[in-house]
Amino acid sequence: MELEVYKKDGSKSGEKVTLAPEIFEIKPNDHAIYQAVRSIQANQRQGTHKVKTRGEVSGGGKKPFNQKKTGRARAGTTRSGVWVGGGSIFGPRPHDYVIKLSAKVRALARKSALSYKAQDNQIIVVEDFNMEAPKTKDLAIVLKALSLNGKKTLFLTAKTENAVYKSSRNIPTVNVREADKASTYDILDTQVLLIQKSAIDILQKSLSN
Repeated sequence: MELEVYKKDGSKSGEKVTLAPEIFEIKPNDHAIYQAVRSIQANQRQGTHKVKTRGEVSGGGKKPFNQKKTGRARAGTTRSGVWVGGGSIFGPRPHDYVIKLSAKVRALARKSALSYKAQDNQIIVVEDFNMEAPKTKDLAIVLKALSLNGKKTLFLTAKTENAVYKSSRNIPTVNVREADKASTYDILDTQVLLIQKSAIDILQKSLSN
């Protein structure tokens, strides 16, 4: 598959890039995508939820009333889970939700996501450009020239571009990532994939093995 390379002013540069068919033209594996997205979302959970058990709530050191001759059910402490103000029974405890996937499955999921984007003509290649200083207005001008205003866009760069990244933070529809660090979820959770020309090689090399 060949794609036109656009200048940042929206015009065609006259160059074309070839996308590797083994990455951008495979038959998408929906189950691998499901596993990858599930793993990404699960791994983001903090797992810090916690409630106090009967051994952690304050009070309850004294037996509340006599064992016998009261007509009530026996009780050893007011901190029991059946009492108001008592500890929780089988409540949540801190734990992680990490789901591990093999590198092979993660790579297949990313290739599948990229293939979906290629099938739907949702990939735009732009010439390499940098910004001297972070300025949201300048990046917004580039997006407008490429007809990406209002579209949820994932911008893949060849390397860390701090000025570009900082310029994008005030644009809610734009997400900037280094090409080899974009996850399956990042790729799917977008309407348009905007890729710098030099980032194509980096993206393909990261998925070539």
